[in-house]
Amino acid sequence: MSSGIQYQFADAHCDYTASVYTIFGVPYDGTTSFRPGTRNGPRIIRDLSYNFESWIEEACMNMNDIPLHDYGDLDVSVLPDMVVSEVMYTVQTFISDKKVPVLLGGEHSVTIGAVRAVRPDWYVVCDAHLDLREEFRGTAYNHGCTTRQVIEDGISNVIIIGARSGTYDQYRYAKDHVILYTADRVRELGIARVIQEVSDTVGNARVYFSVDADVIDCCLTPGVGTPEPFGLTPVDIRDVIRAFASRTIAFDYVEVCDFDNGQTAAVAVQLIREFIVRNWLFRLSS
Repeated sequence: MSSGIQYQFADAHCDYTASVYTIFGVPYDGTTSFRPGTRNGPRIIRDLSYNFESWIEEACMNMNDIPLHDYGDLDVSVLPDMVVSEVMYTVQTFISDKKVPVLLGGEHSVTIGAVRAVRPDWYVVCDAHLDLREEFRGTAYNHGCTTRQVIEDGISNVIIIGARSGTYDQYRYAKDHVILYTADRVRELGIARVIQEVSDTVGNARVYFSVDADVIDCCLTPGVGTPEPFGLTPVDIRDVIRAFASRTIAFDYVEVCDFDNGQTAAVAVQLIREFIVRNWLFRLSS
């Protein structure tokens, strides 16, 4: 495990020992299947974080008052299975040190290692894609296999929100193995009802929460490797994060690329901050 901080998240002023939240980047896109660039995600998310005021009016909270540390980027390997292991060992260390991991991707395959380390009761993912392939292009650690690998690792409670792309076989697999709210279903029910149904299902269990940037309609945030139209909105995802932040024990935001005008990274920054603030407020009140 190695750390080499060259830049940091704007609000991360706490040292590691005193921190509650530890941000770290995994700049990896070795299994990218359409457009490369997610390896630059951690850098552009951090860059855009300096655009925003530290004061969060809705929460009556200053981000500078939250014990947040930026560990830097992992110097990861090339092979996807090794990257997964490196992420797993890093997150295990953070959990052992009683930190809340906040992972900046990188492609979605990096999530597999973090989930292995955390072993949550529920895996909740907002994603345009089902990611339920058994293998893709010769490896089960492809970014198109992430949710399938989480299930194969023994996490049987899985909820996907916002999906609108997958093969016939993936949709058949989903019927028996996940709770699926497609983007069309979210639009039909409304995000408030979806949140209520998922909340009733999850209860107070421990959640690993993953956001793939492409869950948001690509016309709004085009800086993603596998863009899909007809998606959710940033406000939809913010509402879901607000609802589940108190139950979330680890969080990631993945699949941000650097070939738009900063829209995608800007949304990522604000949603990452939203998770940290809401989780911290819950800790202060409990």
